[in-house]
This record gives sequence, C-alpha cells and structure tokens, in this order.
Amino acid sequence: MPAAPIFKSDFLRTFAERGAYYDCSGAEELDKLFATERVTTYIGFDCTADSLHVGSLVQLMTLRRLQQAGHKPILLMGGGTTKAGDPSGKDETRQLLTNEQIEANKNSILSGVQHLLKFGDGPSDAVLVDNAEWLDKIEWIPFLREVGRHFSVNRMLTMESVKIRLEREQPLSFLEFNYSIMQAYDFVELYKRYGCRLQSSGSDQWGNVVSGIDLGHRLANVQLYGLTTPLITTASGAKMGKTAAGAVWLNAGRVSPYDYWQFWRNTEDGDVGRFLRLFTDMKLDEITRLESLQGAELNEAKKILATEATAILHGREAADKAAGTARQAFEQGGMAEGLPTISATLPDGILNLAVAAGLVASNSEARKLIANNGLKLNDVAISDPKFMVEASALNADGVLKLSSGKKKHVLMKPA
Repeated sequence: MPAAPIFKSDFLRTFAERGAYYDCSGAEELDKLFATERVTTYIGFDCTADSLHVGSLVQLMTLRRLQQAGHKPILLMGGGTTKAGDPSGKDETRQLLTNEQIEANKNSILSGVQHLLKFGDGPSDAVLVDNAEWLDKIEWIPFLREVGRHFSVNRMLTMESVKIRLEREQPLSFLEFNYSIMQAYDFVELYKRYGCRLQSSGSDQWGNVVSGIDLGHRLANVQLYGLTTPLITTASGAKMGKTAAGAVWLNAGRVSPYDYWQFWRNTEDGDVGRFLRLFTDMKLDEITRLESLQGAELNEAKKILATEATAILHGREAADKAAGTARQAFEQGGMAEGLPTISATLPDGILNLAVAAGLVASNSEARKLIANNGLKLNDVAISDPKFMVEASALNADGVLKLSSGKKKHVLMKPA
C-alpha cells in the first residue's frame, strides 16, 4: 500500500489517520481543494442484490467522513450500470435483472444504509442519485461519437477487470466490456449536474476512476480527482465480511442487529484498533487506549467496537439492545429475548438443528463441534452426535437455546 502523503486539509488528514487512505490522483492539488472548497464527492454502488454487505462499509464510511467534515456526498445507485454488469472480480457474466428487480434492490439498499448519512437539501446533505436517469436515455450512435471515440480498446484490454477475465479464458460479453465507459461517463455527468469533482472507490476500481478523470479532461475541460481506499482483510488474511454463514449483509432483514453486533464482537485481536478507526466515530486517542488493552480487557474493547459499529448502521437503540441481549445470553446464562429465532419440528436430531440454526454449515462440522464440547442445548454441552431433541427440552416459555461455544446463540421454537 502506498505511503500516505502528509495532508494539510482536515478531511484528508483525518481520512489517512483512520487508515482509510490507499491512493489518490493529484495529491497536492486535491489537498488544496479540500482546504479551500466544499468538495462534492460520489461513490457508486450497483443494485445487484437487495442489500450491500460489510465489504462496502469502508466506502459508506468514506461518505460519512466527508459529510462530517462539511463536504457533500453523493450516493450513486447504479440503476443503469447494473443492466450492464461490472466484470470486476467475477469469472462469469452477472445475471441480468429486470427493471423491477433493480428498482426494488435500489430501494432496499437505501433502507439499509439510511442511518449512515443525513440526506436533504442542505449544503453538506447527502444526495441520492440513480445513473439510470441519464444512461437509460443515451442514444447509441451519438454516444459512441461523443464518448466512445475517447476510449482505446488497446488500453481497455489492459484494465484489471478485463485482463483477469481474459487470462482465465472466461467469457467477457460486449455488454460488460462497456461497463468502464459507462462508469467514466457517470463521473462527467455528475460534474455537469452537481459540480462533483471527486470519485472515491476501492483500490480495485482505480482503472475505471482514471478513465473518468481522463474523460472529464476531454469532454468538459475540467480536472477531476480520484481517491481510493484499501481492500480490507483481517489480521489472519481472510476477506473482510465473510463468515461460515456467508456474507455479512447490512440490511437488518438479511442480518439482524444482534448478529451484526456479534460479527464485530468476534473481531480478531489484531484488528480491534484498525476496525475502531475505520468503522466507528470514536476519537483517535480513545481508540489508542482501547487497542493497548490486553487479555480479557481487550474483549471489552471488542464489545465497544461492536456497539459503536452497530449504532452507526442500525441506530443506538438497536445497538444497545443487541449488546444487552449478548450480555444476558452468554455472560449471565439467560435465554435473552432478541436472539435469532428459528422454527423446527420436534423431535429432531441435534445435528440437523445445529445446521438449521446456522451454527454450523454441515453435519460433519456439527460432529466436530460436539467432539470439542462446543455445541450446547440450553447451556448444557451435547456429547452424543445422535442425540434427539424432544419437545420436553422446551423451557417454560416454549423455546430452547442452541449455542456454539460462548458467542453464538439461537433460540428455537416448535413449528
């Protein structure tokens, strides 16, 4: 990762101090721009699913930091670019969605991230924009003559998203090949409509960002800028936001506030300080104190990380409730209302129930958990993988608790 320049503007200095900076174009000029103007900045997200996931959180926090520093963020939803499909990081063509599916995904994504930003008409209020507003209206031949002529196929073939697909001898449709042109055009269009001078993205999108900067020179004779963030991995090298149960989604309908809290509570020791800087609004001196804690005290820092990160996404009330549920569930040994709940027909085997609850991915994983005394029913370790759970195991409230170790708990109600 390139060393961060010594920035003078408040935003870029803080951005780098929090570990969110990877690289930028025209560092000195961009620093001056932030020091002298309110900078309008956009980050784009395609509508390929009904929720973003934790892998998108660094970008969302970038918009939040911009707004906190008095600058204006644009949340660009790719209602248009989703119809083409971003080839980055994929070995095959993305599934084509209908207009109705894209619109539903867009609205659902917004509902999941609305706590992160303040939307409105004020100078630094966030703006929601859909690139379908202009991409859907483009006339093919005029677009090729005005925009397409500025793109070299030779150069496009060297872009990482295209090159990797071709090197792996995976098909790349002409539709996908046009994605970088559409993203570059977005940047110019946002400049014309909103005075947007900066695009931020993950470092893997740098080629597309540079294409937009170049197109700004050619079509509008304006200097645009790019700012990238690092791709986040955990201290052990794992991809950020991936768990045994799958992606950690941001919408509460996909991952409950409790499970989201638990994801951050389970942060590796070596990531606590870094994640506090990236994913909370806590002051840097307090983060320095927390990351210096050792042993059991570091667990308290993880709980603070979990609560603060959950509050930013789901609101303070939901975060405090999740923290309280966790405390009651595995610190006080209670059943704890608010735990994830499943329905099942009893009697059933403990292996089946563990898989259905999402505590493990397979029966073989459940057997390994039992062998290590890690699978519990109502806080009692199960020793027999053939154990049958009867209705008599239900407590007075008509539920039972399945647990994996001390941190993962699910309530089960009879179907």
